[in-house]
Amino acid sequence: MSQDPQHEQPQSGVPPVDDDKPDSQSKDERTLGMLSHLLGVFTGFIGPLVIWLIKKDDSEFVDDQAKESLNFQLTILIGQVINCALMLVCIGYITFLALWVTTLIFCIMATVAANKGERYRYPINIRFIK
Repeated sequence: MSQDPQHEQPQSGVPPVDDDKPDSQSKDERTLGMLSHLLGVFTGFIGPLVIWLIKKDDSEFVDDQAKESLNFQLTILIGQVINCALMLVCIGYITFLALWVTTLIFCIMATVAANKGERYRYPINIRFIK
């Protein structure tokens, strides 16, 4: 069978991915960085704290991302305490919802960035642990 140029599949403009290139972070490092952000949604500051305490000396990337997530979760904890006080005057229910949605969005953005091997910085974060 001869190859008919009309029936060839068109070449895309995207260059092929070179899987042999070493990443700056290993898959395990990216996974732990991702988990430190994702666990914050479900466990508050406990998940990032555990990951940071266990892996802070093993990986600079995991250390950085777990600290970033831990600092963010501690910042959110302060916001939740303020919300509890505001619930006495009924506005706390609205601010609680806004804080929860904001936390969820930022944590998802951080999780995606860490999965790509990028260092994520939360836009609203008090740096308790440097």
